[in-house]
Amino acid sequence: MINLDPFTRRLFFRNSGIALGSAALAPLLREQAGATPAPSLLHFPPRARRVIYLCQSGGPAQMDLFDHKPALEKHFDRDLPDSVRNGQRLTTQTSGQNRFPIAPSAFKFKQHGQSGSWVSELMPYTAGIADRLCFVKSVHTDAINHDPAITFLQTGSERPGRPSMGAWLSYGLGSLNQNLPTFVVMTSATKTDGQPLYKRLWGSGFLPSRHQGVRLRGTGAPVLYLDNPPGVSRTTRRQIIDDVNAMNRLRLKEDENPELSTRISQYELAFRMQESVPEITETRDEPARTWKLYGEDARHRGSYAANCLQARRLLERGVRFVQLFHRGWDQHENLPRDHQKQCQDTDQATAGLILDLEERGMLDDTLVIWGGEFGRTAYCQGKLTRENYGRDHHPRCFTMWFAGGGTAAGTTYGATDDFSYNVAENPVHVHDLNATILRLLGIDHLRLTHRFQGRNHRLTDVHGRVISALLA
Repeated sequence: MINLDPFTRRLFFRNSGIALGSAALAPLLREQAGATPAPSLLHFPPRARRVIYLCQSGGPAQMDLFDHKPALEKHFDRDLPDSVRNGQRLTTQTSGQNRFPIAPSAFKFKQHGQSGSWVSELMPYTAGIADRLCFVKSVHTDAINHDPAITFLQTGSERPGRPSMGAWLSYGLGSLNQNLPTFVVMTSATKTDGQPLYKRLWGSGFLPSRHQGVRLRGTGAPVLYLDNPPGVSRTTRRQIIDDVNAMNRLRLKEDENPELSTRISQYELAFRMQESVPEITETRDEPARTWKLYGEDARHRGSYAANCLQARRLLERGVRFVQLFHRGWDQHENLPRDHQKQCQDTDQATAGLILDLEERGMLDDTLVIWGGEFGRTAYCQGKLTRENYGRDHHPRCFTMWFAGGGTAAGTTYGATDDFSYNVAENPVHVHDLNATILRLLGIDHLRLTHRFQGRNHRLTDVHGRVISALLA
């Protein structure tokens, strides 16, 4: 085998017709199917082995969904007291308003289950599983605008370039399978406009690139460039990969670059994914019970419901971390109409996913997370009527929930004031949330580190505390 220089090797690879593209961004896998991390990598006995993160991009309005505030009714169209707003930074959308009139929720609330959890009429299916959920109503964050806020939620930093949560888990825990990525990402089609989502939200940052998420697409080929190019047989592709990997191994002996090892494993994974990915995305073999749980929308590839179903199928086959992004929760106007659309898209499938995992005996060791990057303001943005209003971004308090994975089902932690504007009890910062998630997975957030630019970095930066009340 000739030891070719990098330029020549790139030419050979390009001309061979094997453009693996996104598939080549897959994680490094263990050699053994069903491989698990070495015990030394776990700091505690894990309560969860895998994660589904249902990221509701845009900022769901907590007081219209889960944080019942009946006292707002008597304040309709009155200005939010200065003592409540307390000089909060305003976005450019509302900084020019002369008034900040209070907008009570247009939706009815009821208590559900033995837990008595408050859930809006917008989410009847979620209400039906209230006793399986752990609501956290006192989450707060640092950023007030979408991009830094969702970047902060996913990476622990408002600045781009840090590893995402899924990448940290891939780095710390390794793979549970041989034929699929450790970390998979899906984005769903929506009926309302949504904020852009950037690859850094599932990127590896300064960690080796094998840890970044692989995006499973809702249209066209599930993974870009996974299929053989025209005229290239599977046998030929296998031979080309073998030859390229042989050259990479020669170079690895001269240059101990971890990205070379990553490249070798990427090509191998991409080859195996040619058979494993089509099997996962083909859902026609699912029984009638599945469609009843997730809803008929699950038959439409790329929908939120279809992605929830795909998430379960991925976990069954050993994917450790699945992240679903659903955009469209950013309602600065027409919130009652558009939040209703969002809930129609997501409510049944979300509850169906929880019930499906439970029936299959998977919920106990699967952590499900639901939430967005921040909440919404109690005051109205734009024109206010009883039936219509908008809400601005609100980082001071919002609601997220957990299910499964060793969390305290049927509980509510934290509380907000009468205006759902400030945390009144048991604040939970995003760093605390991430520290708790890692703890459920058997990881001490203080010890999962990677040295970069002269210091050790971690998902929780130099902050974070485990909220033990959220653990079962």
